[in-house]
Amino acid sequence: DYQRLESSLLHKVLRRRRGLPILLSVVWIEVARRAGAPVYGVALPGHFVVGFGAREEQVLTDPFAGGRILTGEDAEELVAGASGGTVTPSMLTPTDPLNIVLRILNNIRAWAAARPERSDVALWAVELSLLLPAHPARLRYERAQLLVQRGDFLAGAAELESYADVVTAVEPTTADRVRDQARAARAMLN
Repeated sequence: DYQRLESSLLHKVLRRRRGLPILLSVVWIEVARRAGAPVYGVALPGHFVVGFGAREEQVLTDPFAGGRILTGEDAEELVAGASGGTVTPSMLTPTDPLNIVLRILNNIRAWAAARPERSDVALWAVELSLLLPAHPARLRYERAQLLVQRGDFLAGAAELESYADVVTAVEPTTADRVRDQARAARAMLN
């Protein structure tokens, strides 16, 4: 169920034996890897699957579909359904574990974005994303907005200022707008 947070939380997926394709793939990858199989995640747009073997002999499976082996046509259908595009060779490359974690956190952030009353979950996912060695700078702006939304105006304003400092060299107009937002956040203390 894409509408349940539990579908994106590994400990809940393990207990329920149900989850998003990426979480089911993570379980498959870890079990197969411990058994010595050459497996890796494959981040198709909109649907995560598991790859086995070298690129020339690659076999894709879909844990979300009970482990069904995917033909080239199946992969094309998944990609077309998610993005309207076609499979490119870069889509079939192994996904770095940190990118898998970031994608899971993006799913959680998307879930929370549709539920403004769950800004606590959104903030949690953003803060975890910021702990990763590589993350989009825009996450700092998202964190700042969440802090302000949750009433932490000083911390939100400080984060807005930090983000403005990061983008000022490449987007000075954006930096000025963000600094204005920081002033507005501080003014909410009055």
